[in-house]
Amino acid sequence: MGFPMAGHLAEAGYQVMVYNRTPQRRKEWLSRYQGRAAQTPAAAATGADVVFVCVGNDDDLREVCLGEVGAFSGMKDRAILVDHTTASAEVAKALASIAADAGLGFLDAPVSGGQAGAENGVLTVMIGGDVEAFKQVEPIIQHYARCVRRMGETGAGQLAKMVNQICIAGLVQALSEGLHFARKAGLDPAAVVEVISQGAAQSWQMENRYQTMLQGEYEHGFAVDWMRKDLSICLDEARKKGVSLPITAMVDQLYAQVQAMGGGRWDTSSLFALLESVNERSQ
Repeated sequence: MGFPMAGHLAEAGYQVMVYNRTPQRRKEWLSRYQGRAAQTPAAAATGADVVFVCVGNDDDLREVCLGEVGAFSGMKDRAILVDHTTASAEVAKALASIAADAGLGFLDAPVSGGQAGAENGVLTVMIGGDVEAFKQVEPIIQHYARCVRRMGETGAGQLAKMVNQICIAGLVQALSEGLHFARKAGLDPAAVVEVISQGAAQSWQMENRYQTMLQGEYEHGFAVDWMRKDLSICLDEARKKGVSLPITAMVDQLYAQVQAMGGGRWDTSSLFALLESVNERSQ
């Protein structure tokens, strides 16, 4: 997702220096956009007013931020690092503390909207951290986002993203069950959706995923492997706070079954494929 996000900034006229742990991706980016590439995160961050990071998980984030070649080591005094990774609130707080000790700013800023949202510049960004740092970066982020909101202090962005993933998990499972029921009841599932999407059942998932789900196509969004990573973060945070998330826990295990089917890289709507598969085996 960082590829098109950085592209939007280059197209907006910003001087962009990119780094990717896969060198080929750097070359591909430079073939499409105006900018320069660096060999390390530190080199990419050198001299920048704002540094944007978008990687996979907590460990990846530590890797690109810390150490001799990490972004923090190359950043100038009072520069701000904006982390778009979906990670834990704990790592956000830890890195924010390290950044503050080094005279740097840090904002946890996970995004929602998927690859399509990044490419089309319509992401939703949930931010935690210092108010003044937020005010500095908000106009920049708006080049690839349609909604940018500060949710509170450090870690609040990540907590808000957890809420997002909890809600999506339940919605996708409910949509999968509804489509599966409609099909087995002898209804035209597409016709049913056309009707109920005009009422209280409407959701983004219904509008954007029901057709591909019915066609058995699962290459259109956020991968199951990544969703399980995110749900693991949600469930871990819930345990720490003594919060019960029964639906989230159930859907997490259903995604584990999708992975066992070989669907780890399928998008999250593949819960429907699991229901269809279970039905076929029971006949």
